[in-house]
Amino acid sequence: MDITVYRPGELTAADRAAWTAWQSKAHLHGTPELANPFLAPEFTLAVGACRRGVRIAVVREDGEPAAFFPFQRTATGVGRAVGLGLSDCQGLVHRPGFTWDARELLRACGLAVWEFDHLAGGQAAFEAHASGSFPSPVMDLEEGYEAYLGLLRARSGGKFVRSTFAKERRLQRATGGEVRFVYDERDPAVLRTLMEWKSAQYRRTGRSDRFAHPWITRLVHRLFHTRSESFAGVLSVLYADGKPAAAHFGLRSERVLTCWFPAYDPQYGRFSPGLLLHLHMAEAAAADGIAYLDLGRGQKQYKDSLKTREISVSEGWVTRRHPVALGHRAHRAPVRALRNTVVTRPELFAPADRLLKRIGQIRSRSQVTDTTTKT
Repeated sequence: MDITVYRPGELTAADRAAWTAWQSKAHLHGTPELANPFLAPEFTLAVGACRRGVRIAVVREDGEPAAFFPFQRTATGVGRAVGLGLSDCQGLVHRPGFTWDARELLRACGLAVWEFDHLAGGQAAFEAHASGSFPSPVMDLEEGYEAYLGLLRARSGGKFVRSTFAKERRLQRATGGEVRFVYDERDPAVLRTLMEWKSAQYRRTGRSDRFAHPWITRLVHRLFHTRSESFAGVLSVLYADGKPAAAHFGLRSERVLTCWFPAYDPQYGRFSPGLLLHLHMAEAAAADGIAYLDLGRGQKQYKDSLKTREISVSEGWVTRRHPVALGHRAHRAPVRALRNTVVTRPELFAPADRLLKRIGQIRSRSQVTDTTTKT
């Protein structure tokens, strides 16, 4: 087994084709998790164009590629999953039946530690080093859109589906115009609107604004313009009277659509435009051959309403015997443990969430004051 580390631009067309082919056939080989677009070469290359330290380890057997391991690293040998904190699926993409030694892989990559927070299922060599596993809700479209709706109706006696689509009719009456859905909107102005909504939502709820980081904005724009048969950035929009009411930007592989950045215009909040958008996305994605929409790890009421099953993702660290690894884990482990404790315990999460929203309200009022007092 030979392991060579490349910069993103050094990956050959033949290697990229092999990588994509394994993803396309992953469901046939019993590894459907590998079909996730966050594991696609296009995502790694896009992050590599926006961030330093992105590398790809290619494992070869008898001269032929057997696995691809994308990662980011620092000069001191601290490794992270590509897009850690943004990507909802991480790991090594490999040919059927391939096995590996995690520490041997790290040694070949010059890493003292490799950190992950959304490790795909079936990565046994990495899962042995996980500190915890978490559910990631899924909208299952394998049997088609009507079968998906049937599962939702069976769970709620049909109430959820009926009430959600009733809100669409009320939205149409309230705006006096047509409510229409576009699955793959190509207007970059609407993408900018979505990012503005999302930034406002982050501030309003007291969360860190991801789009305050220029590299994330560049990454999303780059992915929006990345298109092939096996991968694309997809902007889906719900319009009311010709204006965007809700929008979502995510990534699509041949069989998986990831739900990444959803947001809506707050003036339409009483009509649940986000739920309507996701149901329309499911219908269009099923017609496009998508097997499931991955809603992403995290507890949210809208995810509980839309999901029909769950997959599992893990977080943790693979470490070698190295001072850098010990120091990195000692620094990161308490933060992760505290966050997971709060998120998984309702009696802690609810007051923490209220505090964040209160901070967001104060922040929003302060910004309004700053704007109105400037001369």
